[in-house]
Order: sequence, then C-alpha cells, then structure tokens
Amino acid sequence: MKVVFLLWEPVKSVQGREMKLASADIGGTFTDLVYYDEDNNLMKVLKVHSTPRDQSIGLMEGLKELRINLSEIDAIIHGTTVATNSIIERKGAVCGLLTTKGFGDVLELRRRTRPHIYGLTGEFEPLIPRNLRLEVDERTLSDGTILREVNEEEVENRAKELMRKGAEVVVVSFLHSYVNPKNEKKAEEVLRRVWLNGFIVLSSEVLPEFREFERTSTAAANAYVQPVINRYLGSLKEALKDKGYKGDVLITQSNGGVASSAIALKLPINTFLSGPAAGVIAAAHIGKVSGFNKVISCDMGGTSFDVSLIDQGNPIYSTEKEISFGIPTKVPVIDITTIGAGGGSIAWIDRGGMLQVGPQSAGADPGPVCYGRGGQEPTITDANLVLGRIGNILPLGAEGAFELDVEAAKTCIKDKIGDPLELNVHEAALAIIKVANVNMAGAIRSVSIRRGYDPREFALVAFGGAGPMHANDLMKEVGLAKVIIPYVPG
Repeated sequence: MKVVFLLWEPVKSVQGREMKLASADIGGTFTDLVYYDEDNNLMKVLKVHSTPRDQSIGLMEGLKELRINLSEIDAIIHGTTVATNSIIERKGAVCGLLTTKGFGDVLELRRRTRPHIYGLTGEFEPLIPRNLRLEVDERTLSDGTILREVNEEEVENRAKELMRKGAEVVVVSFLHSYVNPKNEKKAEEVLRRVWLNGFIVLSSEVLPEFREFERTSTAAANAYVQPVINRYLGSLKEALKDKGYKGDVLITQSNGGVASSAIALKLPINTFLSGPAAGVIAAAHIGKVSGFNKVISCDMGGTSFDVSLIDQGNPIYSTEKEISFGIPTKVPVIDITTIGAGGGSIAWIDRGGMLQVGPQSAGADPGPVCYGRGGQEPTITDANLVLGRIGNILPLGAEGAFELDVEAAKTCIKDKIGDPLELNVHEAALAIIKVANVNMAGAIRSVSIRRGYDPREFALVAFGGAGPMHANDLMKEVGLAKVIIPYVPG
C-alpha cells in the first residue's frame, strides 16, 4: 500500500507575463477559493459556506476574506452548479417551444426508457409543458430542401400567445434544421421584433445534429437555465466590478475547458458538471506530474462523490449526458459518475430496517449536526467526527476556527441509527462509514471494472474536502495499488 503526497506545482505564465489568478468552485456545502500570485509564488486557499439562496454571496464573502486587491487580478475562473441545480430542482425559467406541425410532443414521447428498470410505473414531466409547446406549419426535408417556408404572421401570433401564457424564453426547434437552418433563422428574425428580452434559443445553434428528441431536449435545457445563468452572472460581474475587478469571469465548461461569460450566457448548457469537470482535468495533471498516466479521480465533497477514469493521461469524454431522467443533452462532457456520498450525505434506516447513506444531503444549510447550524439528521461528517477521524476544531476561513459539536453528533447517531440497529454509538458511526465506502467503491468499479479496466493498474487521486479521509478504505475495497493525495485537496 502506498500513499503519495503531492506538493503544489505553480501554474505556467501566459505569454511570458506573470499572472495573478483567482478561482472559485461552488459546491453544495462549501465554496472553495484559490488565489495564485505567480510573480511572488504566493498561493492562498480558503473554504467558506456556500449560500444556496444566492451563490454569489458566498463567493464574494470568500474573495473578501482572502484579502486580495481585485483590481490587480488578471482573471477569475469560476466553476458553478447554478445550471445543474436549476434543472435538478426544477427552478429554471418558464419556456415556450415553437416546433414543426405534428412534432409538439417530441419532448414528452422521448425514448422507450423507464425511471426504474424493474418498475411498471413512473412519471415524467418535460421542462416545457404541453400548453407552451406550439406548432408552426413549416417543413424542411431531410436533404435540406425547404418544402414550406415559415409564415411570419403565424410565428408572430404564436410568440404573442406564449408571452400571454408567461413564457420567459422561446425555443425554436424545427424538423431537419440541422441540415438547413433557414426556417429557424427566419423565425428568429420575426421573434426579435416581439420577444424583447432577447431570450431566443435555436436548436440549430445549440446542437446542429440529427435526432429530433435529443436536439430539442438539449435546446430546451439550454433555454431553461439561460435566464437563471444570466441573472447570476450579471449580479456577480456587477459585484466584482464594484470591488474594482476589470476583467471577465471565465466559466469552467463540462468538457473541462473554460469559456468567456458571453459564451456561457449564450450556451449555459455547456456549464453542466462545471466544477467536477475541472477536478478531473486537475487530477489528470496531478497524475501526470506524479508519474502516473492511469488514474481515477475521486472527488468527495460535501454533497456528492464524483469519479472519473483517466487513461494514458486523457479523460474519457461522452457526447451525451442525462441530467435528469428523460432530459438528455448532447454536448461534449467529461464522463463523470456521480453518487450522493459526500460529507453531508444523510444516514437513514429504510423500511426493511437496513442502513442507507445518501443520496439526500444536509447541504450547506443546515449542514451536518456537528456544525451547529440546525441540522437534525446524522451524516458522514458526523460519523467521521465521532470516530475521531476529524478533529473537533475545524479551521475554516480567514477569521479563525469554529468548534464542531461532538456530543450533538453522538446523540443524533445514537438516536437515529444506533438504537434502531442495536449498536453503540461508535459501532453505528463505523457502520455509516462502511456503507458509504461500499457505495463509493461501487462507483469506482462502474468506471473501471465494468468497462474492462483493471483497477490494479490505476492510482486513485483523492481530493475534495473528504476524499483523502476515505482513500485508504477505497484503495483496499477496490484493489487499487496507489493513492495520490494532492496538496490542499479540498
């Protein structure tokens, strides 16, 4: 068994100029910030509570605590979960759809998939409801020939109807527009005259590929989060500007790259899995400089456990990702498997009397019981604290530390888990950790063994606030040979 501790490797200067960079990744429980001054070889790191109501609040508080002059910063790189959470929690914009006559139910018909493999019942609600999906009598053939051009008056009337029904965004998805987008472009010209907020999404611009359902679904998902991202980035950029920042906010994309805020506003669909994707890119780099071309990235934060396989230094990509059941998106994305097994994942007893951990999470508010912020359910963090794997004094933020409530964690675990299972408090805490480890090991096997890779050939890059704490257990459980612990893994 071998554990490698990797120290920080400075970033390379851009075009020979020394850089001052700040980055922020907003997770479900904590917001992590890093400041790097290349000229002085200075790095600052900070972890603050996320603010789910308005994520920019926690980010701005973190930048303030870092005590840096924002007017001197060259770039801010931002990983965000705003788009992802908007769809999962169904808190996006009200959208309308204009589509070819006869194709108004494409989003509802979907593919022949079920939410539960062995279930005979299930429910699905598309992002755009039936009364906001209107049809237009136009037609483009599969070879791109325009059979029927768009009727401008019809499009204008449909747009006004959608506005009367409260739609904030309009999606235009016409049949075969990936071959010839002329009719969609014509519809856009008409919409620009009446849809004054400018939130108009063309399927031919978001995904110019065949398969009507996937193209419409991707465009609908893009539209659903566009106003949300617009408001979030708008308020964030304004707050940064007030503090003296003059540059752009670069947004991490699901393919691991970064995009300008203008691109992120137009195509927010590319920001799904923003933070986890950045973690995979970092893990690939860490593996490379450590001498390992085969690594498995293991990101255990406060809410989720994200795992991805990197072969020969290259992450594995996918062109399709289902954000939620029945909502596939066809965009380039790093293949990441996510389960609800973070530090804040809740332990509970199911109807059969079996111990389960996650996917529910205590999140940032109220958080684990030991944080003393109102949490009432036992979590993985509480179990680690009871077992002494976490000290009860947790430095957090520039202003010092706060004390974790060990007794509250013990009482909650005893009452909610120990007594029902006839275990003492330490046995119950250990049981929580073991169940969580088994779940996480299953996720690692799903990206390795089930795809024909031998995990004994891979090193585990364990990061995230809780990743290194579970790394040894996962190494033994799966059969991995080595674990790499990055410097400041949180």
